[in-house]
Amino acid sequence: MAILVFLGHRYGVLILGMYALAQSLTQYLPPLIDFGLRHVGARLIAMYPQAARAIVDHVQRRRLRMAVLVLPLLLIYSACVKLPLDMKIFLFAFSGTGVLYAISLDWAAWGQGKLYLVGLAHSAVPLSILLFLAIGRASGERVLWWSVAGNAFGYLLQGAILWAWWRRQAARLINGEILDGEIPDAKAPDSKTDDAIRESLAWRRTRIMGLAWLCNLAFNTIDLLMLGVMSNAEQIGLYGAAYRILNQLLVTYYLLTQVLYPRFARQRIEERADMLRARILVPLAAAGILIASVLSVSRRMVLTIEFGHQFLAASPLLLLLAWSIPLDFMTSYLSNAYIAWGMEKKILVCTGIGAASNILLNLAFIPRYGARGAAINTLLSYAVFLVALGFVGRTVPELSSASTLQEEAVGCL
Repeated sequence: MAILVFLGHRYGVLILGMYALAQSLTQYLPPLIDFGLRHVGARLIAMYPQAARAIVDHVQRRRLRMAVLVLPLLLIYSACVKLPLDMKIFLFAFSGTGVLYAISLDWAAWGQGKLYLVGLAHSAVPLSILLFLAIGRASGERVLWWSVAGNAFGYLLQGAILWAWWRRQAARLINGEILDGEIPDAKAPDSKTDDAIRESLAWRRTRIMGLAWLCNLAFNTIDLLMLGVMSNAEQIGLYGAAYRILNQLLVTYYLLTQVLYPRFARQRIEERADMLRARILVPLAAAGILIASVLSVSRRMVLTIEFGHQFLAASPLLLLLAWSIPLDFMTSYLSNAYIAWGMEKKILVCTGIGAASNILLNLAFIPRYGARGAAINTLLSYAVFLVALGFVGRTVPELSSASTLQEEAVGCL
């Protein structure tokens, strides 16, 4: 957020729009590189910590191969956007350095519940970009190229931090010390455990999770990428500013759902229905409504403080996007729980429906209404996604005891 504030105040709508578009494109690299391995790998490490070395070796080999394969996709998109040639080159360069994410072990630290380490490693990238932008602040429009250098350095630093941690973990594994007493239910690896790990990491299983995560990301961020192809730089900048304010609030909430993921993964079947009861879902929705109300009332002040007076044109966009917060609070919680419980196929269906509705609505409304059409479509597609997730809660037998209360919670929203 500090990066966007700096670019917005100092360089205006167009430069902020270019950076926001590059950042959004880079967000597609983790699901494409992992393609399900992040969530499946973290779940396996949470369930079988003693087999962590074998899991890490298998996952990292595939991640590095996928990193090479995504580069042509970045080049194709960069060539298709409605931007000058130098901005197209910047877009590809910034997103291309993002493939260094493949060396990161954030998923392994996440699976072992090391959230402080994951947060520290993730902060390396934006802090590095901000530092390099500060160094090159006198470069005018070329300042964006300093962000490319900062992006590359940040991912290398992130990888170094996590690999240093993993080498210590590997040493403890060799000595038989890993996680003793930290997970009381953990059992020594055996042939049944090895078979379960191989089955979970098989391509036919992880591809489902990969498609589900990609659809979920498309559902959340495809608006800005479609604006890049179908609209102009000003619309990208205004929508990028409004969406980044919303995204900053949601990222804070996602910290909670990430903390819960390893806990969800270790739950027994009989414990799962309790996590979907109204006493949990209704307060989540209420908290989202409260935050959306405050943001709606203060939207002009927030935009002026964050980015400057020239971004007041994004005020209607922020008003619309603010009301996706309570919907996101519900969908993110349910999605995170379903993924941790191994319901990848059902999540794929739900996210596919949500993403398809968003894409079709954008194709219909962005050419005519630009960024405002994208904001309206976000609300509509969130409603579709939430209905799909609620329906899943009714069709899974072990969750059926909570289906009535889940319907009540959605109805209250």
